Amino acid sequence: MAAALDARYPPETAESWDRVGLVLGRPERTVQRALLVVDCVPETIAEAIAADAQLIIAHHPLLLRGVSSVAPTNHKGRAVHDLIEAGIALYVAHTNADIADPGVSDALAQRLELTGLRPLHPSAPGASTGVGRVGNLHGVMTLAEFTAHAADRLPETVWGVRAAGDPDRTVITVAVSGGAGDSYLADATAAGADVYLTSDLRHHPASEHLADHGPALVDAAHWATERPWLDLVADALRTDLGLDTIVSDVVTDPWTLHASRSGLPR
Repeated sequence: MAAALDARYPPETAESWDRVGLVLGRPERTVQRALLVVDCVPETIAEAIAADAQLIIAHHPLLLRGVSSVAPTNHKGRAVHDLIEAGIALYVAHTNADIADPGVSDALAQRLELTGLRPLHPSAPGASTGVGRVGNLHGVMTLAEFTAHAADRLPETVWGVRAAGDPDRTVITVAVSGGAGDSYLADATAAGADVYLTSDLRHHPASEHLADHGPALVDAAHWATERPWLDLVADALRTDLGLDTIVSDVVTDPWTLHASRSGLPR
């Protein structure tokens, strides 16, 4: 199973700082059922145990930074113990899944019903792989309409979907990048996008981008922009390997409350 996932998402294509591939589990053990998650956290581990899964395929690394101990005195140590004691392997595909074709942003673009996809930041000139995707809507929308469309098509979170720019701006060409994407604001401008949808946008980069007449911005919850990829992987593994796959809908976005003044739009 690990070899099949490595072939689909080669570990060597991940960023140098990333930690991907098989994290826990014996490679020779048989896997009949896998749970696909964005985050390997206590809630999704419990879900895997309840589902009698032998493997968790996660997008975000559990052990991204070096550790000197996996004692169960913090949540990561407890996660390692819970997985081993339950006989559940863990596999991670992160930045290597971000740039894959198809990858995280393809699934996001498909949720938004974009066509004619190309990489936002290609791995190499003319490559079909790379960070993000750029595509076109089937018709013309205003920014306000596209924001509502995104909120309707993406998994629901308390964070929701927010936009920056003229609500009446015409939107046809859309750039997307699953996960934190403010490193690619200039790429969205260069791509001729009318709007750029991503997550974790920060105040100063966003405001400076808009002041320089860049595309309108739509900011969604990090988890919501990456959750669609789980369906893509699950379908591929089910079709290619006959694996029993379950996609987790446990919302692991950390934000749990959203308040605004009464009567004002959120």
